[in-house]
This record gives sequence, structure tokens and C-alpha cells, in this order.
Amino acid sequence: MKYVLVILLFFPLWLNAQVNADGSIDTGDKFANAKLESNESPEVIAQRLEWWSEARFGMFIHWGLYAQDGCFWQGQDGRSEHMMRNLQIPIAEYEKIADVFNPENFNADKWVKVAKDAGMKYMVLTSKHHDGFAMFNSPSNAYNILKSTPWKRDPLKELTEACEKQGLKFGVYYSLGRDWHDPDCNSVKGWRSNIWDFPEEDQKDFSKYFERKVKPQITELITQYHPAIIWFDTPELISMEESRELLSLIHKLDSTCIVNQRVGNKLGDYAVREQKIPEGGEPQPWETCMTLNGAWGYHKTDDNWKSADSLVHSLVDIASKGGNFLLNVGPTGKGIIPQTSVNRLKEVGDWLEVNGEAIYGTSSSPFGKFPWGRCTKKLGRKNVTLYLSVFEWPKNGKLQLDFPVKVVRACLLSDSDKDLKTEANQSGVSITIPIKAPNEIATVVKLVVEPF
Repeated sequence: MKYVLVILLFFPLWLNAQVNADGSIDTGDKFANAKLESNESPEVIAQRLEWWSEARFGMFIHWGLYAQDGCFWQGQDGRSEHMMRNLQIPIAEYEKIADVFNPENFNADKWVKVAKDAGMKYMVLTSKHHDGFAMFNSPSNAYNILKSTPWKRDPLKELTEACEKQGLKFGVYYSLGRDWHDPDCNSVKGWRSNIWDFPEEDQKDFSKYFERKVKPQITELITQYHPAIIWFDTPELISMEESRELLSLIHKLDSTCIVNQRVGNKLGDYAVREQKIPEGGEPQPWETCMTLNGAWGYHKTDDNWKSADSLVHSLVDIASKGGNFLLNVGPTGKGIIPQTSVNRLKEVGDWLEVNGEAIYGTSSSPFGKFPWGRCTKKLGRKNVTLYLSVFEWPKNGKLQLDFPVKVVRACLLSDSDKDLKTEANQSGVSITIPIKAPNEIATVVKLVVEPF
């Protein structure tokens, strides 16, 4: 085990969790990849998730003190937003970053516009990451952006207002089982918690941290900002009773607030897959969260940007399996979303402006993968609409759907006034398409068929 720990300490932490043998992500909760359970009826959960299931695409934002010098501290590379733990920075020293944190270029309206131009329908911001610093006005805990920085503004309040103005839903991330600023927040196997300031793991009492910090701050987040989502992370050692108590508190304050599975112990409204897309989707509502480059938080030397092709293909793949895509950006210490992030997102937005019908409000494909791409669908009152997103454009001018359907109409989403010729064959249906792909990233064929 000691050799595994050494590897993990020095492995680049753009994946901030262990990967299990089956490819699933260990978030510190032994139930994280299990089927969710709930005392609520499926109808109640479905009603709460209705807008979320229609949205399909959202922006994740990791922003905190670690962004001040791009995940560097005193010239040392902290490797990620986990830099406090990676470099074992003492609390007294880490707190000094807040003394100079002054994101003077932050503009909530601009951030929301970047998300909107990308075709995103919701936004989730880190209200408190593992370093324990609250990026909001927290009356219960003075270690927050209003009390501890010269900036003295509340980005959650400003983003809530900007999202409402521009028609996006707003949610908050909250690190539940890791808080390196709290003396009682212990963790699985100890290595995820602050053992340089608080080395006596056995003396830590998670329930004290839960009562003293978690419940008051969750109450503040709901009553002050009314988020549409509370996106918990790292449930770690939270008990079943505490997970249930937290859910009860949230729904007592706001019955419409969506909670992800990382509230712990098989609870929550939807499952999370981190940095991966499940091969066959999930039997329950689910979401993939993924970085736009290497790290979640802003790292000033990280240029490992995903291409627009990769992002669109991931979005389509996720939608074809009935999931949502929460794509992350990491703003700088000055409050600026890096221009490369903006450019990549705009490319995705341009694609969605033409082809968004194939993503928003769709459900999973009945077919699985095709060699040429993916499929999403919508059920109408009389017919079924299939959206065939073609990544690999056939060179022979024929797109083959190996499934017997009776076609009502076929067209390109980019040229919906012009019908495409279709022909039934032994395998299913052949669609005559242009020799050259109208869109090199992905071209969508809209196929209206009779119910099957």
C-alpha cells in the first residue's frame, strides 16, 4: 500500500480520484458507483429533474484561492487545485493567499455569456472546495471571500443574478467529506485529509465538522442563493444518517433543489461519472463531469486542451446514452476565464446553434454505438424522431441504419428544407447523403419514423 500512496502523491492530479479496476471513479465513497436508492417516488424525482434532463449541457467552474498564481505557491508547482495538500501548505501560510486574492477582472455577466454562447443551460460553481475556503458570504464561518480577501464581493450572489437574467440555472458545488481547514474533517485512509496541521486522525470527529460547518453553510447556500443544484463532492466518511439528514435539510428548505449522488450512501437524484463516459450509459439519471484541459482549477502551465471535435463528440455520446455533460473551466486569480477555454466553448456553441435539436430534450438511443457515430431520439405524439450524428462521414454517399424502421421523412438539420432519399433494405434503411460532410465535426441527419 505504501508504494501505491507514493505513486498517487507524485502522479499528476488532473484526475483527482483513484480509478478502480473496472474504470469507475473512486470518489471516496464505497457506494459512489452503486445504483441509487431513495425514499421518494420516481415521479417526484423525475419532476425535480425535468429541466435538468432537458438541458443536457452545463458549465462546471472550479475557482478558489489556488487560482491566485495558477496552482503555484512560492514558486512551487502545486499541480492542481489540490495544491494545499500536494505541497502540504500549513493553514497559516495558505490563509495568506486570501490576503492578496483580488479578482478585479471578474464579471458575472461575461462568465454567464460564455456559458450561454457555448449552448450550456446551467452552471455549477465551487462554493467551497477541499481547502475549506468559502467563495460566498458565510456568516457561520469567517474563512470566506468577503471576510478574508481585499475584494470583499460575493461571486455567488453576482452569478445567481446573472444566470437569472440570461436564462441559465445556477448550482453550487460543495466539498462534503474533505476540508483541509477543519480540525475534525478526517478522511478515508487519512491521506486525503490534512495530516500536516492535524496529524491525529483518530482524534478527529466528522460529526463535529458536520454540525459546525456543513449544515450551517448548506443552509446559507440555499437561503441566500436558492441554487437549482447542490453538487456535493467526496462524501468520504459521512454516515447514512448524516446523508439522510442533509437531504432532509435541503428539501425542507427547497423541495425543488437537485442533489447529486455524492451526498453519499446511495442517495441523491442522479449519478456522477468523473472524467469518463460509461460504455453503455446508466439505468438511472447520470452526468459526466470533465475538464476542458488537464486540471479542474486554473493551472498556468496547463495547455492540454481538448479539441472542439472531441468536446462535441463527447456531448453527443453522453446524450446518446441519456446523460448530461458538465464541462469544466478554471478561471484565473484575476477572475478571467482563459481565452482558449472561451474559444473552444464557442466552437461547441456554434455547432449546437445548428444541431442543438439533436441534444436538448432528447433521450438515449435504442441502438448503442454505430461505426459512423451516435443516435439520440425524441418521442412525438405520432412519430419518433431519430437524430443520427455522423462523426465518420461515409465516402459512398450512403448512410446505413441497421434497424428496420418505416421512414416518414429524412433531412439534414443544417438543411431541413431539403428531403433526403431513403430506401428500405434487408438490414434496415439506407439514406442518401451528400458526398462531402456539411460539418466536419459532426453532421446530423434527422430521421422521422413511425413508432417501433
